[in-house]
Amino acid sequence: MSLVTLPQREAGVLLHPSSLPSGCLDADAYRWLDWLASAHFKVWQVLPLGVPLAGLSPYLCASAFALNPTLFPKQAVDLGAFESWYARQAHWIDDFALFMALKTEYPAADWSHWPAEYAQRDPQALLKFKQAHRTAIDALIQAQYNYWAQWQALRAYASQRGIRLFGDMPIFVAYDSADVWAHPERFRLDEQGRPQVVAGVPPDYFSETGQRWGNPHYDWDYMQQENFQWWRERLSYHFECFDLVRIDHFRGLEAAWEIPVEEPTAIKGEWGKVPGDQLLSALQTTMGNLPLVAEDLGVITPEVIALRDGFNLPGMAILQFAFDHFADNPHKPENVHENVVYYSGTHDNDTLVGWYQSLEAEQREVVMQALWLDNDAHIIEALMATLLASRAQLAMLPWQDLLKLDSTARMNTPGTTVGNWTWQFSWSDVPRDLATTWKTKLQQHKR
Repeated sequence: MSLVTLPQREAGVLLHPSSLPSGCLDADAYRWLDWLASAHFKVWQVLPLGVPLAGLSPYLCASAFALNPTLFPKQAVDLGAFESWYARQAHWIDDFALFMALKTEYPAADWSHWPAEYAQRDPQALLKFKQAHRTAIDALIQAQYNYWAQWQALRAYASQRGIRLFGDMPIFVAYDSADVWAHPERFRLDEQGRPQVVAGVPPDYFSETGQRWGNPHYDWDYMQQENFQWWRERLSYHFECFDLVRIDHFRGLEAAWEIPVEEPTAIKGEWGKVPGDQLLSALQTTMGNLPLVAEDLGVITPEVIALRDGFNLPGMAILQFAFDHFADNPHKPENVHENVVYYSGTHDNDTLVGWYQSLEAEQREVVMQALWLDNDAHIIEALMATLLASRAQLAMLPWQDLLKLDSTARMNTPGTTVGNWTWQFSWSDVPRDLATTWKTKLQQHKR
């Protein structure tokens, strides 16, 4: 049984659109694709494109489907495909627009604190609200079509330049989202519509108290009864936008960390089983082979590996995690196999420069010994060459690593709420010969 295998030796760059000089998908995005093509990169990976619920994190959004308005410039698009797009999105777009209109009316609290007739979706009350706010709701729907059309144009241009777009899908959705409000039956909520347990991960490399994300858990029994309809619809929309999709926190499809809602951290909790095998089988049966990547970092058990490998999903490895004394460490270059996406670091890691600068002298020595170096004068070049030389079919580098930037360019520090998601580069930061240099490197490594 197989969902996808990586096609050939390639390399790509991780850069969220908000980190472009303009912060959005305007002419900078096309210039960015031109740069990638000139440097011979074949993949552009972005973080989730959803509407951040609060703050800037793209991993906690108001909808599992809607696109973030701040990523798109004001630009007219061809309306010829609107009716067919609207028909395909009927399962979410009207609820999303109504939800956002209600949030505008009641901005101070989540939907469970709205007047009962709206929180509990009384049909007559919602109809009356729609009639009173028809213009605003229609504008929200038209805007989502506009963003989708802009993205399709960008995707077509990427394809012309030989670049595949790599998306990222958070496994959970926010409680205060259109998805939970519109379909509470798909989530584990109490009679008041509130979660009794929330999602996160136990203490690990990134945080001593774990990460309490606060998302509601899915009612998997219900989702199984409807043959995972919501998941099929969600992935269908993702594959309208991307050539390749990463499932964030893939291990949550085997078992998910359930934290009592009253707990302030993620230390206390327990693993709850998830029917991931049935979900992936249903996706394969109804949608065919899907180019998915399993984000399999963190606490990984034999059961998670069996689920990933049972569907031949590429996993992930991180070069920054490679340097310890455990021979079976899956992040070590010699242990990385072909069906893996190998990163120098992700959006949750420090930059390569920042990470190396943070190491103690003894740890730096371990890195140098592993790379057969006598000194660290060219340590970053050696690390990136190691990544490219690996057996991994797809090697990925955050743009910050290509620019050799330090910790000030870090995108996110898990477990913190300040200073994340704001980094942007300037075209003046990009050396004139960088594309030529990387084209040579990628050709040397047959990527």
